[in-house]
Amino acid sequence: MKQELSFKPSSGYFFLLLSIIVLGGSIAGFAFTIIWLGIIAAIVFGLLSKGFTVVDPNESCVLVLFGAYKGTIKENGFFWVNPFYTRRNISLRARNFDSEPIKVNDKIGNPIKIGFVLVWKVANTYQAAFEVDDYQHFVLVQSDAALRKLAGLYPYDNFEDHEAVVALRSGGEEVNDELEREIRERLSIAGIQVIEARINYIAYAEEIANAMLRRQQATAVVAARFKIVEGAVSMVQMALEQLSDKRIVDLDEERKAAMVSNLMVVLVSDKDAAPVVNAGTLHS
Repeated sequence: MKQELSFKPSSGYFFLLLSIIVLGGSIAGFAFTIIWLGIIAAIVFGLLSKGFTVVDPNESCVLVLFGAYKGTIKENGFFWVNPFYTRRNISLRARNFDSEPIKVNDKIGNPIKIGFVLVWKVANTYQAAFEVDDYQHFVLVQSDAALRKLAGLYPYDNFEDHEAVVALRSGGEEVNDELEREIRERLSIAGIQVIEARINYIAYAEEIANAMLRRQQATAVVAARFKIVEGAVSMVQMALEQLSDKRIVDLDEERKAAMVSNLMVVLVSDKDAAPVVNAGTLHS
């Protein structure tokens, strides 16, 4: 049997009144020297007192009788149960686990630091109580293992792995959904419901962070230069077409090459051009 059973306890207030009556009988027995009555009433009062239990909202109480699971109380209130029951309280509230960033290797072997936040709660009290030794510690260990596995499935980014469609840094919801699915599968044995799992920290490890930053800057510079050259070529082409269409000046191939060279230098250079005014003819 691995299913959770609902247990209907008795009202604690009725047995509280009964306990008071029994206590009064015990006191009366000793007062009137009816010793046997006083002893029996005291024993009954002790057993009745041991059966009281309080279940707070969003809490549960797992009941076991001599090794046999009898059920779980999920109602909140003041109750009385068999005093021989062993009781274990398990919280049903949602809990947050914000992990410290751990150092792992991504898909291509780069050391990275990654952390996540997990929102979870107990859904099956039987599994949480009896399927694992310590369900809270089980959540921490298995969530850490799931994160390490996820980091090995994807590269940090696609700078080096150009065929990667999904990367840890840019994967977004797809990566988070994969992490949540992996954690849910691992924690299902303990009756844990995973409400949400999200990566909240990711960065290169300190030993390669500077090198990767320089690589990213170089990549950005190359991309910017590519756009600049692309725009400069379009502007030069437009200038030549406008000069030709409007017949402003006729240029031979040598003059066109010189003009293209000068315009490309001006447009592509990262410094302001210093113009030189030609006061003579085109050929001097």
